[in-house]
Amino acid sequence: MMFELRVNTKYKSEVIDLTKEIKEAVIKSGVKDGICVVFCPHSTASVIVFEKSDSSLKRDLLSMLKEIVPHRDYSHSNAIAHLKAAFLRSNLSLVVNNGSLILGDWQGIYLIEFDGPRERRVVVKVVNG
Repeated sequence: MMFELRVNTKYKSEVIDLTKEIKEAVIKSGVKDGICVVFCPHSTASVIVFEKSDSSLKRDLLSMLKEIVPHRDYSHSNAIAHLKAAFLRSNLSLVVNNGSLILGDWQGIYLIEFDGPRERRVVVKVVNG
């Protein structure tokens, strides 16, 4: 079963927790054992599994990415956003066991925006396995 999340970002760069919405999609799918695929169909945003208990790590992540892709005169107008997204992922594959998404105690699922604010789509597909 496929679900589509719509996320309205507010800032040029931000980290948005989607864990609750993705867990709800898994429950609604009715799949007891399988795989949950999370896909971000944008070239200037990413999805990741990341630490959920310390919000300062979100700022640290964005700061680190600024160092990896420093501001300079790139040939493409929003190259910085594209290059940052290229360092992360556009998809995740997660295990579903007994109808629940398996994540570590301190893990959450996040959309990372690099070219906001804008509306983003995140596709969630849950399949039996």
